[in-house]
Parts: sequence; C-alpha cells; structure tokens
Amino acid sequence: MDNWYVALNGVQQGPFSQAQIQQGLATGVYTQDTLVWRQGFANWLPVAQAPELQQPAFAPSPPLGLGAMQAHEIDYQIHGNEMQFVEIELDPQESVVAEAGAMMYMSDGIQMETVFGDGSHGSEIGGFMDKMLGAGKRLITGESLFTTVFTFTGQGKGKVAFAAPYPGKIIPLDLKNYNGKLICQKSAFLCAAKGVALGVAFQKKIGVALFGGEGFIMQKLEGNGLTFVHAGGTIIEKELQAGETLRVDTGCLVALTQTVQYDIEFVGGVKSAIFGGEGFFFATLRGPGHVWLQSLPFSRLAGRIHEAAPQNNAGYSTQGEGSVLGALGNLLQK
Repeated sequence: MDNWYVALNGVQQGPFSQAQIQQGLATGVYTQDTLVWRQGFANWLPVAQAPELQQPAFAPSPPLGLGAMQAHEIDYQIHGNEMQFVEIELDPQESVVAEAGAMMYMSDGIQMETVFGDGSHGSEIGGFMDKMLGAGKRLITGESLFTTVFTFTGQGKGKVAFAAPYPGKIIPLDLKNYNGKLICQKSAFLCAAKGVALGVAFQKKIGVALFGGEGFIMQKLEGNGLTFVHAGGTIIEKELQAGETLRVDTGCLVALTQTVQYDIEFVGGVKSAIFGGEGFFFATLRGPGHVWLQSLPFSRLAGRIHEAAPQNNAGYSTQGEGSVLGALGNLLQK
C-alpha cells in the first residue's frame, strides 16, 4: 500500500510507497523502531508492528520472457580519461552484446553476429514474436533494430573493445546490485553481457513525458549481468536517502534505480526561465535510491559546436577570437 509516512527526529516525512519504506529498512535508513503511519492506522506504530513492512523489499525478478537467460560472466577494463573505451575479456563461448558501430577492435577468434532485437534472446530460444518485441522496444527508445553479438570461439581468452561515441565516461553497472533493473536516458546503452535485456520505461506522469528532456520514453535495462552505459563529461553518483530530494537539469540525468521517484518542476518566474539560461524545467528526484548525473549532456555539446561552426557555408576566421571586440571585430573585417 502506498502513502506511508515516517516520523524521524520528530519530523513527519512522506508520503512514501511501501517499497520505498522497505528499501530504507534494507539500507539502514530506518530501523524496526522507526515510527510509521498510513491510512487505517489509529496511531503511529513502530515498523516492527507493521506486518506488511516485514516482507522482502523486492521479490525475485520474474523471467524476462521466453528468451530470458542467465547473463554471461565477463571481465573488463576501462581505458582512457576523456575519450574512453572498454576492453572486455571473454572465455570460450562467452558473449557480449553491443550497439551497432560501437566496436573498436577485437582479437582473433571473436565471431560477430548481427541479431534482430536486443540480443537477450538467443537464436535457439524464443520465437519470432519474442524477437519482434525486443526489436520494437529498441526502435521506440531510438536505437537500431539490430545489435551485434560478439562471441569468443577460440581457446584461452579473447578480447573485444567498444569505444564511447563522444567525450565522457563509461559507467560499469552490475544489475545484480540494483535488483535486476535500471532506468537510463535514451542512447546511454553501450554494451552488456549477453542476457541483459533492453526495454522501454514509460513515464507515468504527463509532465515528465512532455517536459522531461528525454521525452516520454527512457531505456530500461533488466537482467543479472554487467552492463555499460556512457554519458558526457564527468559522471557523479549520488545516493539519495528516503525522502531526500535533488533537483537537476533534465539533460544531466543519466540513470536511476527503480526506487527513485522522477518528476518535473517548473523553474519559477518567467524572468528566470527566459533569461536564466537554464531552461524552464528541472528534474526532481526523490529517494531512496541511486542516481547518476552527467556534467555535459550531448545536446549541450552539440549546441555549442553548432554555435561555433560557420553558418550558411560562410568563411570562418579565427581573427579576433578572445579579443574584446569578438564578433564586432569580424564585422570590421568586411
């Protein structure tokens, strides 16, 4: 049941969902003596006297369709600083799934296979409709209908590397540490152990859908293996406690765990929105859970490049760059 309230240090917090309270218990934010209340309670009760809160915070993840599988165990090493690539080491018959065009190099014995969908359904498992569903999910999230599976068929160890598409960082995330599910921005997925499924996360609130920066749809990564996502600039991970709120630029949100509530908040006055240079809306994130933020969204990088590039095929001169005249100096050249 939702709409739980918590009393900490004499201050009421909430409303929270039952899953958020249980997550707070699992992470030590709350104890069995913490006072809680919901509709139907005559008085505040300690958590220990609320039977529904004694259930496991998360049930085991259900099978991910007919093609669900145990994700392959892979080793990896991330190289570089600003333009990174991840090198993955494979044992015989181990596989990794990646975006088309992400491969940088591979050793002898690596076999490539282009598959229809997200690669979580093996060619021998599942039917045509499973693969169509996986492909449709990828198309909706802005990805290609196809992914590439790299399998090591030789002896010893094989290596394959995947490069980041623009300056930033590659984040390795083990889905087993996040209850088998993460939500991330579109186009963040780079590669993953075979068995990880890429799906669709629909935003439930219309405000998030219209003004969230990432639109109505975000990516959903499910499974029990390693996955690698890429984001721009510097990446920071924040752990939000139950009830803790963080406001961020909508484009700076990279990923979040399923317990984090995601909403959109208007900046405030019209003057701030028009002249503040920060846009009209912020993303409001409420814990508990983890969030990952990026300092340089690709849209911001592309916008700056577009502004600096020659327009209408006009010649471009660097004379006057850094001077107090700036663009006025260019006018005086003509």
